Amino acid sequence: QVQLVESGGGLVQAGGSLRLSCAGSGRSISRNAMGWFRQAPGKEREFVATISGLSGMTSYADSVLDRFTISRDNGRDMLYLQMTSLKVEDTAVYYCAARSSVAASSYLRSYEYWGQGTQVTVSS
Repeated sequence: QVQLVESGGGLVQAGGSLRLSCAGSGRSISRNAMGWFRQAPGKEREFVATISGLSGMTSYADSVLDRFTISRDNGRDMLYLQMTSLKVEDTAVYYCAARSSVAASSYLRSYEYWGQGTQVTVSS
């Protein structure tokens, strides 16, 4: 069983930056593909970024491309999301997730393990 705990959310002005972290425990997540998703009030949870297990190949939603960077530290079982040039529309609860496959995926339902989420609020 994998447990995931996010941290690093908060309030930031538009144009600012934040780094989210996700700590894995229970067993190593180095072989698991990981992802970041977000859910704004009244909206469906949506894909943000994903990274494959082992090789670290990445993919991003168009809305965050060139602004967000997903990375991982397999030795520490950590996942990160560096967010820059933040916009008001980035405001949401951000979730990290893990799937059993090493292949990265943007498909929400393919992820078996989820953290509790961390709030990111971007003010204008």
